[in-house]
Amino acid sequence: MDVMDKLTILTDAAKYDAACTSSGAQRRHRAGAIGNTSASIAGCCHTFSGDGRCVTLLKVLMTNCCVYDCKYCVNRCSNDTRRAVFSPEELAELTIQFYRRNYIEGLFLSSGVLVSPDYTTERMIRCLELLRSRHRFNGYIHAKAIPGTSPELVTRLGLLADRLSVNIELPSERGLNALAPNKSRQSIFRPMGLITNTLRQNKEELVKYRCAPHFAPAGQSTQMIIGATPDSDRHILSLTQALYDKYRLKRVFYSAYVPVVENTLLPSLDTKPPLLREHRLYQADWLLRFYGFRAEELLDEEDPNFNPLVDPKCSWALKHPAFFPVEVNDAGREELLRVPGVGTVSAGRILSARRARRLDHEDLRKLGVVMKRAQYFITCKGRVAEGVKLHADSILRNLIAAERAALPGAEPEQLSLFDRAV
Repeated sequence: MDVMDKLTILTDAAKYDAACTSSGAQRRHRAGAIGNTSASIAGCCHTFSGDGRCVTLLKVLMTNCCVYDCKYCVNRCSNDTRRAVFSPEELAELTIQFYRRNYIEGLFLSSGVLVSPDYTTERMIRCLELLRSRHRFNGYIHAKAIPGTSPELVTRLGLLADRLSVNIELPSERGLNALAPNKSRQSIFRPMGLITNTLRQNKEELVKYRCAPHFAPAGQSTQMIIGATPDSDRHILSLTQALYDKYRLKRVFYSAYVPVVENTLLPSLDTKPPLLREHRLYQADWLLRFYGFRAEELLDEEDPNFNPLVDPKCSWALKHPAFFPVEVNDAGREELLRVPGVGTVSAGRILSARRARRLDHEDLRKLGVVMKRAQYFITCKGRVAEGVKLHADSILRNLIAAERAALPGAEPEQLSLFDRAV
């Protein structure tokens, strides 16, 4: 099998992994090296940079051969599929050639478990060592730490990569035991804790020693599959909150389960991926990271799942009428961030603009506030926007209408950089 055949198989096998990001990496230009992760490149991933550009990386597996039999995975050992294995030399050469041709700007490397986690990780490390040393590649690399890998190998991997991630895969231990019998919570959280502790130690070393090596400077992330098990949004978001609090993750990614294999424990093959649910979880995740919300505020035992008709922030606002209306000329930043339609940027603009004068509703439009949401929850100079009726049922109907207007005649669809099957 030639290299291009392997590439076709192993890039296709990697497409279900959603944890691709390079935000936070600051590996700058170095004399005699090629590539960098500074703002001039704006990161390397299948996503959009801060200024709107789409940047790409090579997302590939070392191998789709796997000794594990995870029921949800297309690469599981019991599934009849074409298998391929890259040697470290082949993948390193392929990556650097793609970079030189401007096809990619970095590498996202994961793998099936070939022989054992340690054996697989040693092959990944060899590939990255070739890139960093022989080819002097200084660009962005995101590597997956395989659950069960020894601490020494995880540390070596982190010294070569810009970001590490350990996939939780399933939100509950019950789901993990049923669908991934070869994995355990301990095997997942042990390397995650090791990465967290090493990152903290590395930060202290860099303060003392300027030339100390950098360990995963862009931090760590993880991914959860949504919809393969009956776990509620509340359970998923509570786990997310705990991960941010305990392990200081940069991101938690959510991947709507795409039925690819037939199994009685999984949704049937004709089940559509829960893309809207995935979208709501990402919105809620944003509220946790940037808006000061906690998971227990957004969902409770009575309402364990998000309302698919409105975004989580609007849903929270409708459940807490006593908090509103907020007077934009007097409210603090924390209060402004609780208002639907007010983002982190527009909240900062409001705080700056009102130093000069008191703001009215038209001023807020100019400052970037989404008034079709915010108008029901604010006052300007003590007055509600003209024509706005503050009745709960009316507000909900209007918010739903505004949400639907954003996607006229179309259902939300997950973006993909791979051709869809015809």
